[in-house]
Amino acid sequence: MNILLLGSGGREHALSWKMAKSHHCDKLFIAPGNAGTAQFGTNVSIGINDFNAQKKFCIDNKINMLVVGPEEPLVNGAFDYFKNDEALKNIIVVGPSKEAAQLEGSKSFSKKFMQRHKIPTAGYTEFTKENFENGKKYLAQHSLPIVLKADGLAAGKGVVICNDHNEALQVFEEMIINKQFGDASTKVVVEEFLDGIEVSVFVLTDGKDYQIIGHAKDYKRIGEGDIGPNTGGMGCVSPVPFVDDVFMQKVEERIIKPTVAGLQKENLVYNGFIFFGLIKVNDEPLVIEYNCRMGDPETEVVIPRLQTDLVSLFAAMDNGTLIDANIYFDEKKYATVVAVSGGYPSDYKKNLKISGFENLKMNNDSIIFHAGTKQVDDDIVTNGGRVLAVTSFAETIADAANKSKKILEQIHFDGMYFRKDIGYEFE
Repeated sequence: MNILLLGSGGREHALSWKMAKSHHCDKLFIAPGNAGTAQFGTNVSIGINDFNAQKKFCIDNKINMLVVGPEEPLVNGAFDYFKNDEALKNIIVVGPSKEAAQLEGSKSFSKKFMQRHKIPTAGYTEFTKENFENGKKYLAQHSLPIVLKADGLAAGKGVVICNDHNEALQVFEEMIINKQFGDASTKVVVEEFLDGIEVSVFVLTDGKDYQIIGHAKDYKRIGEGDIGPNTGGMGCVSPVPFVDDVFMQKVEERIIKPTVAGLQKENLVYNGFIFFGLIKVNDEPLVIEYNCRMGDPETEVVIPRLQTDLVSLFAAMDNGTLIDANIYFDEKKYATVVAVSGGYPSDYKKNLKISGFENLKMNNDSIIFHAGTKQVDDDIVTNGGRVLAVTSFAETIADAANKSKKILEQIHFDGMYFRKDIGYEFE
């Protein structure tokens, strides 16, 4: 079948790498793609939210399947646009409906959903400009630390953990009054702080049945030792050593099954990935957040470990046979290390030439995924804050991380930085 993949990050490079291996994949197009995705399909210059241009392209190129990588088109209704159009409705769309995508699109929506279905999560309260003064009083007496979350999409940067009340009040004002994240922070969710270790679990569902396709632990802080501001992710590891059968059984029974049952009960149309952002507190899993797509850079570590044909899973999701699918994983340990531009996650430069690819000493244990790159004539240049993600596998997490670091040490662009301690707590 002919497939159109939306997106341009490391997630999309990993998905295109995987889908291109499938015997079900005839032609693969990526819109807009990056310098890495071009190795596995054809990049097309169409925006991820330009549904009209996507329609014309799908008709002209006889597209059978649309895979939506990022969250924004899903929250904006990509699924609904395709399914409500007579010319597009038979195209398989991998992604939830606009209403179901509110699980990620609105922290408030997801919190209320979890409450309705008794899914364990942190206690919370929400505030807007209308009750801003009440919010200030609430924060002033709140126990520390305090977690503040912009309600809407904020490119992974809308969560701030405050360790004193003055900081919390400043962040609160910055979000609501000064509109730090635009419309995304017109409502702010204030959560109790959960002290534990985070892990992400990834599920493919048709809204009735599901299959777990992997789990990972990512490293969001910019600095080694998990210090400094949050980023979109500086690396990740899989499988996570503390995620054993007992813990996963708790995750399935208390979180995954009630979530999928809740989708069905509320008639929320969902054909795609659910990213469960979890935290383990005293051996118990709680939900920090839902995402309605695969993570980045988690995709770059989960998808290489998954041995099952991904396109066949998408087809099974569409035709109601997902429950019968067999999921296989490589037993080795995987680690992804992300190289970013200097200044990230704040201001950073683009269009910096990347060198080192031509003389790279590679092995079959490592894969380079492009995140923020583009091809300009004969050069590959930076086109984002997170630029490259190198995934490697080995018998231990430490060895896998070291392999990834050795690859990145051979690559250069001005201001390039990567954490050298990914997986440090599992060595």
